[in-house]
Amino acid sequence: MQNIIVMSHLRWNFVHQRPQHLLSRLAAHYRILFFEEPVFHPKKHLAAISEPHPNVIVWTPHTPVETHGFHDDQLPYLQPLARQLGIDYPDHMVWFYTPMALPLMDELSPGLVVYDCMDELAAFKNSPKQLLQRENALFKEADIVFTGGPSLFRAKRERHHNVHCFPSSVDVAHFAHARDRSKSHPAHAAIPRPRLGYYGVIDERLDMALLAALADAHPDWQIILVGPVVKIDEADLPRRPNIHYLGQQPYDDLPRFLAGWDVCLLPFARNQSTRFISPTKTLEYMAAELPIISTDIADVIELYGEAVSIAADANEFIAACESALNATPGQRTGKIESMRRLLATSSWEDTAEQMRHLFTEVETDRAARKASAQIETSSEGAAAETADDEARLPPPNVKRMILKAARKPVDGQDNRGT
Repeated sequence: MQNIIVMSHLRWNFVHQRPQHLLSRLAAHYRILFFEEPVFHPKKHLAAISEPHPNVIVWTPHTPVETHGFHDDQLPYLQPLARQLGIDYPDHMVWFYTPMALPLMDELSPGLVVYDCMDELAAFKNSPKQLLQRENALFKEADIVFTGGPSLFRAKRERHHNVHCFPSSVDVAHFAHARDRSKSHPAHAAIPRPRLGYYGVIDERLDMALLAALADAHPDWQIILVGPVVKIDEADLPRRPNIHYLGQQPYDDLPRFLAGWDVCLLPFARNQSTRFISPTKTLEYMAAELPIISTDIADVIELYGEAVSIAADANEFIAACESALNATPGQRTGKIESMRRLLATSSWEDTAEQMRHLFTEVETDRAARKASAQIETSSEGAAAETADDEARLPPPNVKRMILKAARKPVDGQDNRGT
């Protein structure tokens, strides 16, 4: 298959994360058609098309429906666009990031169906009520399922016969630029040190009370939060003189933010939304070789516990930050060595290549099963045809009796001439 049609609830130009990393690398082997959830336009019904990366074509539907996402109300407008996509790119597989887009597959003819389950979307705030039902349906349609971490893998592995765990990887070369601490982002110019930073989506998964406690415990520490605020009211964000909200920043600039920080934060709340998360930024922080403090998130502990300091509550989190800022060179070296070991086995290129290998396995297995079925059908057909022929003939002993009887005169007449 030459094309991958991707159904995504995330926009390509949103926070640069798993979809962009994987698909931009797969674009070296496939044409990527990235079909985003729609945006509202009161009059137009069309798809804005752009190419933000070589061989990645983004389709952004514009519809007159105000309901968000792949809602049922959107389907009459999205179905013709999906149908046209399938016509324009007939040799395709379909890759889902959200089960909500599953009805659009009726307009396509995929050779392979992939579900990359990077989050437990049903646990997120304001998730659609049909999501679980559609995920169950997607598991029946999918040929292969990927999960974004071990917690999700354990939650999904009994629901499908072909589930594979692919935790987040990292572009080490990109984030290693942060090791040059002289290249700090200009946004830090008016912010004194020490700086403790987080970048990523700011939503219900962050522990706002923890951030407030951290800022209050050390008014001299500067807490920097880089990223868009979504699904929550900005009025609910903690406001302190030493908390700085810098908004969403380009992916290319993230190493410059890291270069200006002293400690990296993973201040996640413990709730349903974070039960299965496996933060991509963890390895990116490691590539910068900075101390990392995290709340006790299951995947962070399991995958990165040797390199990340884990805290169960606000007091432990504050204490861990204090220890990181006061660590000796020897203590820092030990952590950095652990980080380098983990980074050595984590590459988006390797992950994408392993996924490609699995596609080939599925296709090969499917072709073998198809060939086997054809042979079996052919054999059954030949056997059935022979059986039909034999059924039209009398049994051998009956045939001999008929022949014998045919040679015997009947009623005194000679039948040899008949």
